[in-house]
Amino acid sequence: MSHSPPPSPARPPVTLVADALLQPDDIPVPCPGAVLVEGELRRRGVTTRRTHLPMHGDALTALLPANPVAGLGVAVPPGDRASWLAARSAVAAWLSVAEARTVLLASPRSFCAGVERAIEVVEHLLDTRGGPIYVRKQIVHNSHVVSGLERRGAVFVDELDEVPEGATVVFSAHGVSPAVHAEAAGRGLEVIDATCPLVTKVHAEARRFAARGDTVVLIGHAGHEEVEGTLGEAPGRTVLVEDVADALRLEVPDPGRVSYLTQTTLAVDETAEVVQALRERFPGLRGPASDDICYATTNRQNALAAIAGEADLVLVVGSPNSSNSVRLVELARRHETAAHLIDDARDIRPEWLAGVRVVGLTAGASAPPHLVDEVITALSGLGRVRTVQRRLTEETIRFTLPSAAR
Repeated sequence: MSHSPPPSPARPPVTLVADALLQPDDIPVPCPGAVLVEGELRRRGVTTRRTHLPMHGDALTALLPANPVAGLGVAVPPGDRASWLAARSAVAAWLSVAEARTVLLASPRSFCAGVERAIEVVEHLLDTRGGPIYVRKQIVHNSHVVSGLERRGAVFVDELDEVPEGATVVFSAHGVSPAVHAEAAGRGLEVIDATCPLVTKVHAEARRFAARGDTVVLIGHAGHEEVEGTLGEAPGRTVLVEDVADALRLEVPDPGRVSYLTQTTLAVDETAEVVQALRERFPGLRGPASDDICYATTNRQNALAAIAGEADLVLVVGSPNSSNSVRLVELARRHETAAHLIDDARDIRPEWLAGVRVVGLTAGASAPPHLVDEVITALSGLGRVRTVQRRLTEETIRFTLPSAAR
C-alpha cells in the first residue's frame, strides 16, 4: 500500500512592501522608507517581501512631498483582513511622522581597528581555505557581521567540543582564558587568535599584577566574554567589580596590595566613579600605565556626548549584546536625550520620531558602517534629510593580522 507524503505546512500569506511605486507611465517613485514599513509590519507579526508595486489597484500607497518625491506602499493578500488592518495602521503611523529632519552624525563611529582585524582574519581564512572555518563565540558582537560570515562558510560555536578534532578554530576579538587555549591544544586544534591587541594588553597586565602579589580588581560586566577571558588569567587573585556599590563592599586579603583593570568597552565616566570608590577604600590602589578602556570606546563616547544635547532623539546602531553600543545609549540618556539601540533601520519605531526634528546618529565599534547609511536613507523616505557630520577626531590606528592569517 502506498502512502502519500504528509502535506507541507501552509506558507503564511506574504504582504508586499514597495521599494518603488510604479506610476501609470511606469516611471518608478523610490520608497527609501520601505524598510521602516517592513519593520513595523514584522513587529505586528506580518510576513513581508519587498518588490515594486503599481500605484493603481488595491495597494495602500502614498506619495510624500520630499525632495525628490518618495513613496510608501503595501499590498496585502486578498481576504487577509488582519494583515490589511496592520498595513493600514503601519502606513498611517509613518505618515504621521513624515517631515524634514536634520541628522547629526557623530564621528568616529562604527568599526574600530580591533573589529576590522578580527573580521579580516575570518574573511582571509574563508578566501584562502574555504569553509567551514570554526569560530569560538561571535567573532564580534554584531548580528549582521555574524550572519554575513555564516553565509560564506563560517561556523560559530559556543564551546570547543563542537569543533572537530584537528580543525581550525578562530578565537574572537574578545579574547579567551588560558584554560581555553589549553583545551584547544589538547584537542589538536589549529588556533588562530583574533583577540584585539588592546584586550591582550589587559590580559598581560592581569598576569603581571597577580605575579607581584596583588589582588586584581577587574571592573567590568559579569558574563561578558572579554571579562571571562581576563578573569581566567589569574583566577585565584582576580575579583570582579561591576559598580560603585561592589567597590564599597569589597574585602581583600591585603588592602595595601590592590590593583585594578577594566573591561575595554565600559562607559568612561561611570568607570572613573568606580575607580574613585576603590581608591577611597584602598589608598595605595595601583592601575595600568595607560587606560584599559580602548581608544575607540572613548572616541565614540566623546563624539556622541558632543551632539547628544543638540538632538531630540539619539539612535545607536548596534546589536543588543554589544557592550560599547549599550554604553552609548546609556550615555545619551544621561544627557537627558531619548535614545534607542537598533540593530538596523527596521528597528526604528514611528512613535520615537513624533515631534523629532534633530536625530543624533552613531554606531558601536562592532556595527558595519553601511548600516548607518541605511538609517539615513530610511529617514529620507519620510522627508528631506540634512546630514551634518561632527568629527571629533581622526582614527588612524590599524592592527596587523596574526601571522597565520596573512
